[in-house]
Amino acid sequence: MPQVKVRIGEPIDKALRQLKKKLDKEGIMKAAKAHRFYDKPSVKKRAKSKAARKRLKTAFKKRIFS
Repeated sequence: MPQVKVRIGEPIDKALRQLKKKLDKEGIMKAAKAHRFYDKPSVKKRAKSKAARKRLKTAFKKRIFS
């Protein structure tokens, strides 16, 4: 579990931003959102396929315009 030490006189907002960065870097929030609801295997497969198509589409666009 990531920890952030708050120094004396440091604003809480700054410490929260540091904690959020650490959580994002480790992928904790993404994993928590993924496990919030149960997705059927067919839905997971469809979402995975859609993400792959999106990645290919953006990669193709980058190759054309480069």
